[in-house]
Amino acid sequence: MRQSFKIIVFLLFLSSFLYASIPWGFYAHKKANRYAVFTLPEELIGFYKKHIDHLTEHAVDADKRRYAIKEEAPRHFIDIDHYGKNPFEVMPRKWTDAVAKFSEDTLLAYGIVPWHIQTVYNRLVIAFEERDIDYILKNSADLGHYLSDAHVPLHTTVNYNGQLTNQKGIHAFWESRLPELFSNDYDYLVGTAEYQYSVLDVAWDAVESSFNALDSVLLFDKELSQEFEQDKQYSYEKRGSKTIKVKSAEFSAAYHTKLNGMVERRLRLSIKAIGNLWYSAWVDAGQPILEGMQASENPFVEEINIDYKITTDDARGHQH
Repeated sequence: MRQSFKIIVFLLFLSSFLYASIPWGFYAHKKANRYAVFTLPEELIGFYKKHIDHLTEHAVDADKRRYAIKEEAPRHFIDIDHYGKNPFEVMPRKWTDAVAKFSEDTLLAYGIVPWHIQTVYNRLVIAFEERDIDYILKNSADLGHYLSDAHVPLHTTVNYNGQLTNQKGIHAFWESRLPELFSNDYDYLVGTAEYQYSVLDVAWDAVESSFNALDSVLLFDKELSQEFEQDKQYSYEKRGSKTIKVKSAEFSAAYHTKLNGMVERRLRLSIKAIGNLWYSAWVDAGQPILEGMQASENPFVEEINIDYKITTDDARGHQH
């Protein structure tokens, strides 16, 4: 009994820790996957709606793996500003070209999210071709996660938590606190999924548009921090068994207003991109009929090294 109690206490602590530290927040990742289902055409929406709760809950599996698999960390971000003032002009979009120019170790150290999106997409195509329900669901959920990460501005910079500009904590503030406070008023209907001819272009366009929004993310927080008195910027809230320090509702509302809909736009773009690539993977697999699929024997085995070889841990221990 005592041992069981200790295990329960540990799990409660772990869940509260994960809740407070996970990128985009569990909440927003789940929203993105769930509403992506409603972008799908008639041929797919029935299958995905049948499994919508599974896709919603497993939208955060990729983040959970970061605490168990060392190779997972760089898959969630790319510090594109590490590569100079005009990084999108110098960084090749194809993995092999990027490795030849910058080395694999460098790419892994500063993030590989656009290439990993391509890898998971390829897995999803294979899953559709094999009509493997569990593999389809796993890779659909994971693909949604990485696409959502690519739409977060702070996933594109060396200054990922404002640590270089005296804005530490801005990461969780932008991607977790703001959606939790304001996303009930967001519009999640983003239209119908469309076929995408280049998955890499989808991934890189998401990264580039995220990076282009980064200056506003940092600047507006800095400006408001100068306008608000220090004791007005923070408050304390109960999260499970913990009391944590968070940005105050007043400061959050001012920042959200100043961003002029940015968080909602990025989340909506995530939803549309997820639906687009789920649909495109199905088309690339030959538009298989989904009835009668067979479950795989081991649906959640971690796949590594399909399109590139992971050789190093993220030396800086990124918490993007």
